[in-house]
Amino acid sequence: MNETGSVARVRAALAAAGEADTIIAYPDGTRTAADAAAAIGCDVAQIAKSIVFRAEIPGQPARAAVIVTSGANRVDPARAGAALGVRLARADADWVREMTGFAVGGVAPIGHLAPPLILLDEALLALDPVFAAAGSPSHVFRTSAAALLRMTGAKTAAVAAG
Repeated sequence: MNETGSVARVRAALAAAGEADTIIAYPDGTRTAADAAAAIGCDVAQIAKSIVFRAEIPGQPARAAVIVTSGANRVDPARAGAALGVRLARADADWVREMTGFAVGGVAPIGHLAPPLILLDEALLALDPVFAAAGSPSHVFRTSAAALLRMTGAKTAAVAAG
């Protein structure tokens, strides 16, 4: 399967963090958490999905906020924003690509064009292993929540909706 520059960025970020290169390509795609879980053969909860919001900080340009949550959960933007100390707004696909370098469905928790604000849902801490997008809608890497925390410097909080 053809590897994009965004997958190469994730590969480089894994290497820079001293992590094993566990990136695997799935030709049928892993665009959604359910698709990824089916392709990998794991529980949907083990998919560490990266949801991008616009972090709106008064007097500053909007910045990407990446919320990494379990594939079984939906993010509550108010809870996530409170944990980060910002107001979160929806981000469209073009803005996500411009700010992160990743297409929606392939946003990785690492390897961004510019460092985002990043928050890891506490629900992921109980799961091992977890699988995250690796820069394209058909590439995934295996890791742990502890490794994601170390690689991203993320804060943790309970951000699942209802």
